[in-house]
Amino acid sequence: MDKIHIEKGSVQETLIVPLYARKLCAEQFPSLYQDDYASMICDRLDYDFTKFRQKENSALYQFGGLEGAIREKDMIWEITDYLKKHPLAAVVNLGCGLNMTGRAADNGSCRIYNLDFPDVIRSRNEIIPAGEREQNIACDLNDFSWMDQIDASSGAVLYAAGVFHYFTTKQIRSMVVAMADKFPGGKLVFDTVGKFGLDVLMKGTLKNMGMNDVSGLFYVNDERDLEGWSYKVKLVSRKSYMQGYFSLDDPNIKGIHRFLAKLCDNLAKMYINRMEFTEEGEK
Repeated sequence: MDKIHIEKGSVQETLIVPLYARKLCAEQFPSLYQDDYASMICDRLDYDFTKFRQKENSALYQFGGLEGAIREKDMIWEITDYLKKHPLAAVVNLGCGLNMTGRAADNGSCRIYNLDFPDVIRSRNEIIPAGEREQNIACDLNDFSWMDQIDASSGAVLYAAGVFHYFTTKQIRSMVVAMADKFPGGKLVFDTVGKFGLDVLMKGTLKNMGMNDVSGLFYVNDERDLEGWSYKVKLVSRKSYMQGYFSLDDPNIKGIHRFLAKLCDNLAKMYINRMEFTEEGEK
């Protein structure tokens, strides 16, 4: 099979950063995190990974990979938990990039939808074409017509990993209310950071995306910030991002990693939030 060339400075290259981070995490913390897909996808790419390999012994770089991988592991837990009661449900990846969370949580009968901007979906179709029971949808999440393409007749679990930070609070609230109307009985899972996390920890990432003004962007300091959006939306769970679901008990995790995990959870207020959408007639 021919390798797929990745051009420097392209959209495809921006997708490789979190992909390689997951590969690194699976290699360095194998008892904590497994990801067969990340390594497989990297092997398919014609790309010089030298700049990433040179950082692999850096504790901060290792933690960056660990952070993204733990977030994905948290999402997989939430998806599989929903599928226990709704095995035929739609599994909807909002802002998918090149992550394979849906397949990692696949129970063999659910339907998987991967949503992102058209240029990202073009790259995804080339690198990892949609599989059985899977559909890649090119869209702008702010154009709610994408919801009409989701078959949620047997339930829906929607999730956004590292995505909502790039939207305004008004946009997220409107999107969530629309999802609650469209997917009664469904569940939404997404990660958030607090104001400090947005202003300090994510400032560099946002700047690289061309977003110099972070005022108005979505952050959550307190669970009360997520309440009262709609009588159809209920916040049912809010767990710390790095330590709320799993213990960081891999022997390769250093003290600095555990310290940074506590810093992210407590100071940056990094959380995984679960919302449930009420069935028709419920209040």
